[in-house]
Amino acid sequence: MTNQRRYDIDAIRVIAIGLLIVYHIAIIFQPWAMFFGFIRSDEWFESLWKPMALLNVWRIPLLFYVSGMAIYFAMRKRNWQEIIKERSIRILLPFTFGYFVITTIHTFIFQYYYDLPLSYTAHTGHLWFLGNIFLYVLLLLPLFHYLKNNENGRIHRWLSAWMGQPWGPLSITIFFVAESWGLNPQIFAVYALTWHGFFLGLLAFFFGFLFVYSGKSFWLTVLKWRYVYLGVACTLFAVRWSIFALEAPNYLMAIESNIWIFTIFGWGYKYLNRPSKILSYLSPAVYPVYMIHMFVLYGAAYFILPLDIPVALQFAAVTLLTFIVCFLLYEFVLKRIGFLRPLFGLKWTTKAKPKDSPKVNLVRPELMSSRSNKQN
Repeated sequence: MTNQRRYDIDAIRVIAIGLLIVYHIAIIFQPWAMFFGFIRSDEWFESLWKPMALLNVWRIPLLFYVSGMAIYFAMRKRNWQEIIKERSIRILLPFTFGYFVITTIHTFIFQYYYDLPLSYTAHTGHLWFLGNIFLYVLLLLPLFHYLKNNENGRIHRWLSAWMGQPWGPLSITIFFVAESWGLNPQIFAVYALTWHGFFLGLLAFFFGFLFVYSGKSFWLTVLKWRYVYLGVACTLFAVRWSIFALEAPNYLMAIESNIWIFTIFGWGYKYLNRPSKILSYLSPAVYPVYMIHMFVLYGAAYFILPLDIPVALQFAAVTLLTFIVCFLLYEFVLKRIGFLRPLFGLKWTTKAKPKDSPKVNLVRPELMSSRSNKQN
């Protein structure tokens, strides 16, 4: 076994944020878009929502899981004081800047599009996710610090053994079911600025840390059972679609959410845990792109929606324009202007070597023992 960078976790984060942007674009073409403060197309594309409904139970929890994993990787080379300082710069600073500047831009575009009086309103918008993560770091850091300092202790050995069992990863779903029962959200997939979203995110963040803390056993388990997870997840979605009109009871949504996430981790570990030039470029780009994507997609909608073209082409055009403009702004503005970099979650200079590269003492699938390969 060798220390290696976990490229699959980088790739999953990139893919998840890319899907999140597409998800937000799809909202523009739904009849209820304005209820959530989105510009709305006059022509609806409601059939688009069915594939989006497959995403909406796991898109945000997955990002919280990955964020919890990132804290583990960061703590391998930092003490708790350095973690707070580093997360304050990388998360709290962009969140504060975004609160007062970034989110107000798409509000202005919304007001201008609908001929409303222009007014300045600072708000969290889509950046609520960053605020939650910073709070989770402050709340859980004492526990994480204790676990880090006892990485060869009884808790670690027990957790590693537990996650190596088929029921190990599945057992944590009990906590998510309890959360959904206790808070009983009216709509499971409404996470932003709700207690449901806060506690669900806290659980995912915590268990994301524990999964990588437990070592290779979790990854070998989700790798081995990835076909089963995929089958169960597809079945649960089919039930949600055919019986519950996409809004199943909360406990079923919680179970489906985690099964999809285990599926993604298993298949990602199998096929995405390798370096690539594309991943090297996209990995640092997704944070600033995530920050700016809302006002960019509002701007794209402003120009595309009035065009007399089929709604499917409108969706494609808004999607394409949003990604193109986001990456142009990243490449030629955010990435190259020094004082802007920390405001968008980037390091001050491009020469600094990342300290928290996700490295952990795990084996890649192709390096596993012959016994493990036979089991798969």
